[in-house]
Amino acid sequence: MSSSPTVSVVLSVRNGGSDLPVALDTILKQSFADFELIAINNGSTDGTRAFLDGIADPRVRVFHQEDKGLAAALNRGISLARGRYVARQDHDDLADLTRIAKQVEFLDANPEHGLVGTRAEIWIGDTPSGRFHDHPTENEILQFDLLFNNPFVHSSVMIRKSALDRVGGYATDPARHPPEDYELWSRISRHHRVANLPERLTVYREVPSSMSREGLQPFLEKLVTISSENLAYQAGAPAPQQVHMDIAALIHGAKTRVSQRPDREAMLAVIAEAGRRIGGGRPGPELEQRIVQAQRRLMLRQPAYEWVWRTARAIRGRMHRLKPAASRDHR
Repeated sequence: MSSSPTVSVVLSVRNGGSDLPVALDTILKQSFADFELIAINNGSTDGTRAFLDGIADPRVRVFHQEDKGLAAALNRGISLARGRYVARQDHDDLADLTRIAKQVEFLDANPEHGLVGTRAEIWIGDTPSGRFHDHPTENEILQFDLLFNNPFVHSSVMIRKSALDRVGGYATDPARHPPEDYELWSRISRHHRVANLPERLTVYREVPSSMSREGLQPFLEKLVTISSENLAYQAGAPAPQQVHMDIAALIHGAKTRVSQRPDREAMLAVIAEAGRRIGGGRPGPELEQRIVQAQRRLMLRQPAYEWVWRTARAIRGRMHRLKPAASRDHR
């Protein structure tokens, strides 16, 4: 391994158990050999430390620390990276043996791209589920999908180190993660083109540790915040406004984040303008279809919300009218 390898593979692990050896094996046997693997042992209490310390491969660099959370651990790995490309790998996912080679080839050939992921198979533990993460591959469609969701499998991604140096690493502010991956891809996509390879070069394993560490509601709140920021940026607004928040909240069903009177026409116009700007003023057929689908989804969500809001307002009014006069006068 050279002192400055082409790729730095960054892995954070906490209590890797039996999954870690298999996942690491799929990296160490890659057809592309010019890489280093930076393994951050993030406060493991099982045999992870001993296993990592026992690896003889000189490409593996091991660092032990107390549990500081995933985002901080990954940022430490990135800060130690010597490669011009940084590849992510989770301790419980698997990589096709050609994954790194194909991603290096893509980034070498496409210098305007800052990030490339791959499609993925979904396994339940060690068993194929027959389901797949077949996310879009082209920049324009991915940029539009990022308005609302994360179209990248985290452990499939390879990022240009210069892109990370430009935008910074993963957010460590608890108000912005999880989803730490969606948040970072959003910032990268504002300065670089992005892509997914059309091949399934990653096995994403659904295991209990894959679930959100905070539960659904905190995750949803942060998802809405990041989505509203993306909508504002792509629509040309200097900062998120209520219309962007209303779109994101309605799309994701976060009723507490929707204003009392969301402006349907303004919301539809924002989606159209974001799509137009992403498409360079002339969206292609697939992007145009994405724009229409998002607008329809919004229109389907708003009536249901408005019914809930009107019902709640009517109930509050009825309860107010039933209160004794004295009670109303001395609130």
